[in-house]
This record gives sequence, C-alpha cells and structure tokens, in this order.
Amino acid sequence: MMQLQKKSLAQELADTLQHSIERGVFPVDSRLPTEPELMKKFGVGRSTVREAIKYLAQSGFVSVQQGLGTFVISHTGNGALDAKIEHAKFAEIFEVRQLLEIKVVEKAATHRTTAQLSQMGKALKERKRYALKGEMAACIQADIDFHTTVAESCGNMILCELYKTLSTHVSKFFLTVYKDTTSFIESQELHEALLQHIKERNADKALTVAQSIIGII
Repeated sequence: MMQLQKKSLAQELADTLQHSIERGVFPVDSRLPTEPELMKKFGVGRSTVREAIKYLAQSGFVSVQQGLGTFVISHTGNGALDAKIEHAKFAEIFEVRQLLEIKVVEKAATHRTTAQLSQMGKALKERKRYALKGEMAACIQADIDFHTTVAESCGNMILCELYKTLSTHVSKFFLTVYKDTTSFIESQELHEALLQHIKERNADKALTVAQSIIGII
C-alpha cells in the first residue's frame, strides 16, 4: 500500500492525482478510481479523499457528477483562467457570472435530478439558517453551494466548471462587500421560488426569478 507523508494528506493526494492526470494516466473523460479504491491505495480516510477531489475540481482537473463518479475534464486545469480572473475587475467577473447564470438556470430546469434538487434544498436551508444567525462566511458558502448545485444540474460540464471557477472569486468579493446578512435574508424567498420552478421544470419562470436574484445579490 502506497503511503503519503508530509504536507496535509489531502493536498498530497491531490498533488499525486494531479500529476497522474497531467501525464495522461487518466485520459480526459475517464473516471477516477472510486473513494474506497483511493482510500485503499493511499491508506487515507474518506474525508481526505473528498477534500483532495474537491481541490482537483476547484483547480479544473475533474468534475464530480452525483451518482456517477469523478471524471477528468482537463490535463492542464484552470490555472491560467484563475490567474486572469484574479487580476480582472470584479464588474467583469460578475457580468460573466450573470450571463452564465441565465443559461445555467434555463438548462437546470430541464436536466436536474431528484438528488440534485435535494442538495439544492439542503443548501437553501443552510443559507437561511446562517443568514438569520448573522454568520456571514457560512451564509455565503451556503449561497455558493446552492448556485453551484444548480450549475451541476445544467447538464453541461464545461458551463458548470466555468461557473464554479467564477463563483470562487465571487464569494471572496461578497466577504469584502457585505457587512451583514441582510441582503441574503431579503433574497431568500426568491431563491426558494427559483428552486420550486426548477423542480417544476418551468424554465421561463425560473429565468424570471434568476434575473430578479441577479439584481439583488
């Protein structure tokens, strides 16, 4: 059994898997080994594997598809894109995210699964709970989790990954701009309406609500 040492185990595992992806051991569109397989091979726990996969997903190497597995989407990741976004004006980042949001919501109303609806509902409950408690960082994360799950349900892997990359930078901006959770409390009802329309596969109404949300947060 290969043992990992130094750094955090999650980071070390992510680096190891990333190196394998970059060398072509795992071709684009191929599925990574399952969690139990990675746990056994590297001698680590489930939480370590999940954290490593999350890192790879955020770096643009893989996409996690609920119920199907983790698939390689790039041999180079999104480092170059991240660097460009890091130096872009936030107005530019937010404009692109707004454009993606519209398409994501439209497709999500058609392609969402029951499991994804459940994840959206859970994220919204967390969003409301943290907003009412005034816990800004947790509230923002729950908000991002909700919108990210909507993106994952759109059925377009590239669109989803672009949205996720932008959302990482948007969440950083939210932390610097919003001093309390008032705006999140005020927009909670709209978010719940959005979920309902996606559940009903009503793309037109979902788009209308999404446009209202974009105007608030």
